[in-house]
Amino acid sequence: MSIRAHLIRLRRMTMITANLAVSLDGFAAGPGQDLDHPFGVGAEALTAWMFETEQPGREADKKILADIHAGIGAHIMGRNMFGPGRGPWDLGWNGWWGTEPPYHAPTFVLTHYEREPVTMEGGTTFTFVTEGIEAALVQAHEAADGKDVGIAGGAATIRQYLAAGLLDELVLHVVPVVLGAGENLFTGLSGIELRPMETTASHTVAHVRYRVRH
Repeated sequence: MSIRAHLIRLRRMTMITANLAVSLDGFAAGPGQDLDHPFGVGAEALTAWMFETEQPGREADKKILADIHAGIGAHIMGRNMFGPGRGPWDLGWNGWWGTEPPYHAPTFVLTHYEREPVTMEGGTTFTFVTEGIEAALVQAHEAADGKDVGIAGGAATIRQYLAAGLLDELVLHVVPVVLGAGENLFTGLSGIELRPMETTASHTVAHVRYRVRH
């Protein structure tokens, strides 16, 4: 079966989802992403809410964060999401998350450089895919075993799946800051309608679940 035929088949069987924290002006990372600034310079507010869920009035944020991977059988991420390197692999680098990443499922990393799979604690195995976003989606669908496939990020990877018409649902965690520069989720996109399905908010972030229509 060709990749295109396989994609048509899996779209009838599997939900393809993504979630991402963004600023009010659509930036998912600030400028100058590197080892010391994984989300770019000045973008700390995009993830600060994730570490404040024990505070009063943050019950909804806590539940959303706890449920973020519920129902996901496999994940896809870009190389920039996996680490700061851009050229041939540093084989000592196994991600930002320590020995037990938060995914607990097969995770496929888009890259231009081949690398053997890396098995971590907690059920996460990183498999490195050099054949592009469609090939990664086919592999993720097979590994998901009937569950949904989650596009873990970053913005460039989610943007590619949106542009290709391969995303069904998008959850944006909208943080009330304006970054003005960095990695914008919507750069170059057109002809895409995001239909709001559910909104949950606290005083620091609004979680909006969209159905994607092309």
